[in-house]
Amino acid sequence: MSVLELARAEIRALVPYSSARMEATGGALMLNANESAWAPYGDAGLDCHRYPDPQPAVLVERLAALYGVRPDQVLVGRGSDEAIDLLVRAFCRAGEDAILVQPPTFGMYAVCARVQNAEVIELPLSADFALDVHSLLAAMTPAVKLVFVCAPNNPTGAGVPLEAVEELARRLAGRALLVVDEAYVEFADSASAASLLDRYEHLAVLRTLSKAWALAGARIGCLLANSEVVALLRRILPPYPLPRPCVAAALDALSSAGQATACERIGVVRAERTRMASALVAAPGVRAVLPSQANFLAVRFDDPATVYRRLLDDGIVVRDIRRYPGLDDALRITIGTPQENDRVLGVLGAQA
Repeated sequence: MSVLELARAEIRALVPYSSARMEATGGALMLNANESAWAPYGDAGLDCHRYPDPQPAVLVERLAALYGVRPDQVLVGRGSDEAIDLLVRAFCRAGEDAILVQPPTFGMYAVCARVQNAEVIELPLSADFALDVHSLLAAMTPAVKLVFVCAPNNPTGAGVPLEAVEELARRLAGRALLVVDEAYVEFADSASAASLLDRYEHLAVLRTLSKAWALAGARIGCLLANSEVVALLRRILPPYPLPRPCVAAALDALSSAGQATACERIGVVRAERTRMASALVAAPGVRAVLPSQANFLAVRFDDPATVYRRLLDDGIVVRDIRRYPGLDDALRITIGTPQENDRVLGVLGAQA
């Protein structure tokens, strides 16, 4: 079966909004979009008085090259959060369909589903937060249209072997769309699931420039998927999702110099993650440091509330993740610069 048969029939039949930028382009005098004829003060050549291209070709092509896919397999949006929302709206009928998630995991999957009034089926991860393919498959119901796998997982940092992703993709064919969220994959040892896209049309991969590429404030992310899925989601994508300054920032980050800088910083983060884990595991009051393939560490404490306040009193904000199942004694600490990490270790009484 075609992957589109899993999508809502009304979305497949939808006639999308036709924006001014989707009409004829290339004219010297553009009077079709009711824009200002003047650039705003301080525009710096960004032409912000003109609506942006909904999917800038140069950005799409650069992301496709970066991730090793074809341009028609890329949909760019406002962070990967927008892609999650689009997927749920396109594939889940309100009050009828469901998504399957494995807590503890990123909370936006469930939020988007509940906004859509889609059921959220939760299958807890194993005690060591590893993905159990067979348990996941056993939890499937006919209502499930989307299965979300966070790889590496947030908030635990646990990695997901590519072999497990491929087994899921193979077993879910014709049943549900497998969505692999790779927001942190640049920091991991395993390869991206994007390499499987041409083999499994029921597979989609989420990527973002927010983490490894240092563009959290620009909100640029993308969905990598079968070209038919990309075309379907473009029907419900807002007319102008990508602000011109954000596109410019992304293109700078993805330049040759930008890529070299990102690779260097990823190396620093990976080295610092190892150093921090070794130091924290020996710190007073630390029960355990969970293995991480991401740019953070989930740390179990004897008294996490006191540790949280002690760090905050020193001006250091970490993430309290005690609300997540299986993590009621844990805090999540992002890997910062070596100097920032030394400061955290100092407050916690660990050997830097």
